Amino acid sequence: MIGADALLKSLENQGVTEIFSYPGGSVLPIFDRMPHSNIRRILVRHEQAAAFAAAGVSRSTQKVGVCLATSGPGATNLITGIADAKLDSIPMVAITGNVFKNLIGSDAFQEVDMVGICESIVKHAYFVEDVEDLPRIITEAFYLAASGRPGPVLIDIPKCVQAGEVSAELVKKIERNELFEMHLPGYFHEMSSDISQEIKSIELIKKAQKPVVIFGHGVVLSNAEKELKDFLDKTGIPSVWTLHGIGAYDGNKDLSLGMLGMHGTAAANFAVHHADLIIGIGIRFDDRITGVIKEFERQAKIIHFDIDPSEFGKNVKTDVRVCGQIASTLPLITKALPKNSSNNWKDWQKTLIEKKQKWPIDGRKKGKLTEISVIEELYKKIDQDDVVVADVGQHEMWLAQRFIGKKSRKFLASGGLGTMGFSLPTAMGAAFSGHKVWSISGDGGIQMNIQELVTLVQDKIPVKILILNNGYLGMVRQWQELFYDKNYVDTPLFNPDFQKIGEAYGIPSFRAQTQEETQDVLEKMKNYNDGPILCEFVVEREENLFPMVPAGKSLGETLLNKEESIED
Repeated sequence: MIGADALLKSLENQGVTEIFSYPGGSVLPIFDRMPHSNIRRILVRHEQAAAFAAAGVSRSTQKVGVCLATSGPGATNLITGIADAKLDSIPMVAITGNVFKNLIGSDAFQEVDMVGICESIVKHAYFVEDVEDLPRIITEAFYLAASGRPGPVLIDIPKCVQAGEVSAELVKKIERNELFEMHLPGYFHEMSSDISQEIKSIELIKKAQKPVVIFGHGVVLSNAEKELKDFLDKTGIPSVWTLHGIGAYDGNKDLSLGMLGMHGTAAANFAVHHADLIIGIGIRFDDRITGVIKEFERQAKIIHFDIDPSEFGKNVKTDVRVCGQIASTLPLITKALPKNSSNNWKDWQKTLIEKKQKWPIDGRKKGKLTEISVIEELYKKIDQDDVVVADVGQHEMWLAQRFIGKKSRKFLASGGLGTMGFSLPTAMGAAFSGHKVWSISGDGGIQMNIQELVTLVQDKIPVKILILNNGYLGMVRQWQELFYDKNYVDTPLFNPDFQKIGEAYGIPSFRAQTQEETQDVLEKMKNYNDGPILCEFVVEREENLFPMVPAGKSLGETLLNKEESIED
């Protein structure tokens, strides 16, 4: 057994069933042994797609996705996908090859310091110097990626380590799948909860007149959907959610007000702006949901539940900080609150239900094929277990506003990094969840990883691809229209014929230009399962996304349209 064998067998022992990868000189020992492994190889056409696909596995399941690239440009091509995973707290293991150890630091061909480059965008980075350390490092990497606040881990392996011989004793341990002792001094993934903070939480909730819950990705990562439901159902506190909180609680409830933030629903933004108590559960209070911080904090007490103590007070001042896994900490609060708690805020509930009815999200325009109309038809077709993967732009927010699911991990989006080109390769990884997957991209974003169409064909990965073609970089164009006097610099796009491109890759491909054609083709796509299928939707060119919180404004200044805000 050599290092490459030890690596692959250790990955199998961690339950890895597929690797998204691209070969190169510095990982040839690994690829040479791959045919003898039970792990399925998915040959991407660009390493960035390998990182997104690995994260797609993690986002749609509770597994840790794995990607593999060679040294130099192959390794650096992973960086955007790794950074995307870090900002969204996605567990992932990225493996890179490197040059021989004796060449490190000599500016050898395709040598880069991946550990140095990635230190700020990973939970931890390893440079493997001894082949005997490989199984332990694999064990640690998967543990680090998935425990506590999840995130990506990098393992950089010189070619000589991949080819080095493994001792007979270590071979036996690997083959018997024995547990390897981890050496992680100073790593505390479970912080103990402070009972005084829990008591303060209960006191503030009892005193509140206008409470609101903001729940986010931490609920999903903690598998705390049931605990959140128990808390909201018992208390009757109105709730809103972040982009990554979609599906963690039933969005059809009267007091489920929608996603909040820059393009959140008007009712959600109103509720948070006027609340006297904000309960943040598994969120990081990022700028896209707070608006102007001083306005966000101005009259509300804030309780923050999170597993990562570094998040407390980072963006907003918090009055109570409850640290730990939400699945463990939230039930303590729920149990301590009286059953009739909701009687304390009947008037507040009534006001918010009225606002929700008064300010529905924008509907489709009659007779015109718009992104909204395509999205609304799509949501009529999908089943509750289908996975929707949005790219970045206007369509991402229209999709998010309308995705009222009852299950988590069904709406996937690039949140913290906002990466165009995200949808197609992430959908490729999500397809390994065993559910139907819909990839929705704009005409700009699809071209950033369009080469992965052939990966889907080669491996018969059943992704349903929607391209919303409005001939613009729509989100940027909208800002140019509203704030830069319609100075459309480099946002109009000259596009190829996407239907012909799909056909050139051997994918059944269609084009829809009317609402009737849209209904027909979505039905075809829903029922097609023999590999990928694609449709280009030619939509209205200048459709604007509302509600909208302009930069530098508060949630209370949310625009309903160009002329009207929720303050009017």
